[in-house]
Amino acid sequence: MTAADVAEQGRDYATSVLGFRSSTADYRAVIEDPAVDVVSICAPNALHREIAVAAAAAGKPFWLEKPAGRTGAETEEIAAAATQAGVVTCVGFNYRHTPAVLHARELIESGALGRITNIRGRFFGGFSSDPEDPLTWRFTRESGGSGVLNDLMGHLVDLIQFLLGTIGSVAATTGTFIEDRPLLGGAEQRGAVENEDYATMLVEFAPDAVGSGALGSLEASRIAVGPKSEYGFEIFGTEGSLRWEFERLNELEVALTRSGPHVGYTRVFADRHFPGYARFQPSSGTGMGYDDLKTIEASLFLQAVLGGPALAGNIHDAVAASRVNDAAEASAATHAWQDIVATAGTTSNNRD
Repeated sequence: MTAADVAEQGRDYATSVLGFRSSTADYRAVIEDPAVDVVSICAPNALHREIAVAAAAAGKPFWLEKPAGRTGAETEEIAAAATQAGVVTCVGFNYRHTPAVLHARELIESGALGRITNIRGRFFGGFSSDPEDPLTWRFTRESGGSGVLNDLMGHLVDLIQFLLGTIGSVAATTGTFIEDRPLLGGAEQRGAVENEDYATMLVEFAPDAVGSGALGSLEASRIAVGPKSEYGFEIFGTEGSLRWEFERLNELEVALTRSGPHVGYTRVFADRHFPGYARFQPSSGTGMGYDDLKTIEASLFLQAVLGGPALAGNIHDAVAASRVNDAAEASAATHAWQDIVATAGTTSNNRD
């Protein structure tokens, strides 16, 4: 294994701690190395398109952190390059691999909730809530692209489409509430924040979606004071409902009756009946964690590279999420509903 990092400290860490055999300052050396079979791309957003297109051109399957591109156009370029090269791809939509989320998907597909009527989703984080935190690459258009839409809403859109299928149209608004931050380097100067801190959208699901015709709302914030990783959804149907929260990722709340002594939500702990759980824990009440979700993601990627089924989120899922977020930006600018072109090749719409 070879790691690429422009920082010497990063290269030393890769070889001395992470177990890489060698390191280099140039990512091209990794991609061009005939001994390298797959490439993991976890560079800042501005480098994703360049590295991913180069990996595809070299015929190397790649695992890419999200957002795939700074813009929808960049994401589409990556998808086109991967499709032309015929390489397996994986994008870091790790939350969809949570056993409780997979069980929720099973319940939805079984019809246990009846016809889906409405949903709510949110991703609130406080990691950028301090206005004195420096102006890093995440806050500029050139380096980061959009703000919370790319960073958090992309995860949420992918998760909701994984559960319910294609979002067909959106109406959205966004806001930038911390308008400037200190420049890096300890200077007293401040620079402008160029992208949004908060985004909210109304959504309607496409006619061919599992959630056909359902309505809902999605919102994301990177400046919420209080939440750490408050990431969750509520899904309501004519026969029942369910809800899940990442801060309690090993639990699912389910309501499947309107009357009797057990009306309301039942809290269900993940156990061996939830997809994938038994590979990590022997019994319910013994929780999985975030790193386990990345392990599952890596495993699914490598299985696909070796000829197995493609089950992890791929570059086409990233295109699908970016189309929703691009439509949200357009809606915020025009104050009008925006229709979304469906994306072929996603794993979200693979219900087999």
